[in-house]
Amino acid sequence: MPIYMDSHIVPGVEAKHAAEAHKLDLKIQDRFCCRNMTYWIDEDKGRVFCLIDAPNEQAVREMHDQAHGIVPHEIIPVNSKVVEAFLGRIDDPEPYFNPSDPTLKVFNDPAFRVIMAIKVKDAGLLHRDLGIDKAKRLLALYYDMVKDQIVQHEGSEVEIKGEAFVVSFASVSQAVECAIAVQKALHVAAELIDLRIGLHAGLPVDESESLFGKTVRLSNYLCTVGGGNRIILSSIVGELNGPDFLKDSPYQDSIKRLTVTEEQFLETFVAVLEKNSQDPEFGIHSFCNELSISKSKLYRKCTGTTGKSPNALLREYRLMKSLQLLGKKGRNVSQTAYDTGFNSSSYFIKCFQQRFGLLPLSYSKLKT
Repeated sequence: MPIYMDSHIVPGVEAKHAAEAHKLDLKIQDRFCCRNMTYWIDEDKGRVFCLIDAPNEQAVREMHDQAHGIVPHEIIPVNSKVVEAFLGRIDDPEPYFNPSDPTLKVFNDPAFRVIMAIKVKDAGLLHRDLGIDKAKRLLALYYDMVKDQIVQHEGSEVEIKGEAFVVSFASVSQAVECAIAVQKALHVAAELIDLRIGLHAGLPVDESESLFGKTVRLSNYLCTVGGGNRIILSSIVGELNGPDFLKDSPYQDSIKRLTVTEEQFLETFVAVLEKNSQDPEFGIHSFCNELSISKSKLYRKCTGTTGKSPNALLREYRLMKSLQLLGKKGRNVSQTAYDTGFNSSSYFIKCFQQRFGLLPLSYSKLKT
């Protein structure tokens, strides 16, 4: 059966309340062909997240409704290995027992996580720029250093996709310290490979179709904000670190903290990008309609937050997607141009060459 994670909004919820509800779920789970695997509770945010093996979403809703009436406001399908990578477990942690009810297993384990995205220049472009041998040495150094720092700072490696990492941390300070340690460990190599790190934080079910979907999406996009060898913190990560964090540190100039307004704008902007980037008819006028703002305001917000115009951001997003597609065996230039939202192959080729300094076909050959 599929596995689901649901989200309950319960203001004022306490660990004992979640344990009592979970106990009631366990009593009737067989009636709905469900298996309640575990749950997480964030008391300060009034949120509870349940992990359930169930035949479908409706069974999850009906079981909760029958057991205690606290119906989830959102349910998403998940992969148990991905859940474990993000949250560290798929079973109950060590509980403590309530003196008034020895059968009640209580635990308080928050699901809030800091997600760190780490990216460097595409391997094919590094091979072209530095030569194959040097590029391979630097990439090997990069992978080793990042993996080592993740372990040292108690992070969990969620995904390695090409040259990009996605890492989960329970601790905000350890996440930021890990980012700085990676930058420090790579030193001069960071400039050569164009190291970029983005950090955002959030909850596992966040109005997207995947686990930590919105949080991962913004973390990844923060890697594109500003110049190379930068660490970009979302406003929530910067706030949780405190105003004096890194005071007098030699690394403070390489770290940018977004304001709340900048973060909110980028979250909305990236969601619109992801939804519409494949549509060749989608342009700045469409952007303004989606965001309900004027063209001049969109331009000011984009340049103020990222240093780039809306057109440049849209084109960059499409071109970076094209790198991923052209790296796949059997992909041709025309199909890639179409799939990334360019009006014509010729315009795509022109933009690609201007951005990366070589033709798409030449890039494809670098990846084979």
